Amino acid sequence: MSDATANLALPYIKPAQAQKHVTHNEALQALDAVVQLVIKAHLASPPASPPEGECFWVLPGATGDWAGESGRLAFRQDGAWTFIAPRTGWCCYDLTEERLKVFTGTDWRDIPLPAEAQISALGISAAPDATNRLAVSGPASLLNHAGSDHRLKINKASTADTASLLFQSGWQGKAEMGLAGDDKFAIKVSGDGAAWTTALTISPEGVVRTQQRPLVRAALAAASLSPSAGTMTGFDDLHLVAGGFALGAALASGHGKELVVPATGTYLVTLNVEAQASFGHAVTLRVNGTGNLASVAGGVGSQSSTVLVSLQAGDVFTLLHAGSAQLLFGYAHTEISAHML
Repeated sequence: MSDATANLALPYIKPAQAQKHVTHNEALQALDAVVQLVIKAHLASPPASPPEGECFWVLPGATGDWAGESGRLAFRQDGAWTFIAPRTGWCCYDLTEERLKVFTGTDWRDIPLPAEAQISALGISAAPDATNRLAVSGPASLLNHAGSDHRLKINKASTADTASLLFQSGWQGKAEMGLAGDDKFAIKVSGDGAAWTTALTISPEGVVRTQQRPLVRAALAAASLSPSAGTMTGFDDLHLVAGGFALGAALASGHGKELVVPATGTYLVTLNVEAQASFGHAVTLRVNGTGNLASVAGGVGSQSSTVLVSLQAGDVFTLLHAGSAQLLFGYAHTEISAHML
């Protein structure tokens, strides 16, 4: 029979042994040290005034009273140090990291999670709550495949509910994509986290709509008019409008208003002119009263000109007339159309 137990090396009391209490007390001290094990800190040299009963993990290169004891547990008992070598599988509570650890044979590591587990909330460097039951704080997150494909699924209970990805800045919602309140895929944006604008929707049938793309079809109120040379005309009616196109200031000629461009970008612009009678006329589409974008000149009938131009938010359209002609204004007659590409 050996002199100590196999796992904790607790000394046995031998038959007819003198001073049995000494052996018994040694075993109690060892049990007191390793049962309900708590490691105060990981150090390479002993602290100056350690309290009785505290335990430390001795790091490589140990010095002082711990010299030669690297990789062992150092216990403060009866004013002296006791050293015990842990065995693989021992568990402790690490006060430095405030978590349970397991000894791997060389170091203390976090206790691994079970292969299959169900928990009500999980935080990774973050605190989950009743709504955000999974909370992750880090510079990036990776969802990798397990051999081939990988799909991220977001399910909602019914059509009227929401399944979406919300993008925030300073904890304020700025963009959202997904199924928000119906079954159309949508992309929405917000400047203040309260008022939202839908930039794009795709119906379940695959129909794509960009409700906020700037576009317009504008004309002066329907009439037959013979503008004199040098006259500026504008627009009264927006027959088709989206994305912020609007009528601006009234023209000094009394014929309509400026048409204001809502957003900076590249536009496809078409000028259409219908002349009922012509004596050598020309109509020029101008931007900001000075820049010529497109021009139509000629005889009776309808003529058009289409240009691709770069415009700035706040630019205004007007029409400049030259020569002499009787023009028919209104929808599908003398008008312009424009849309951002």
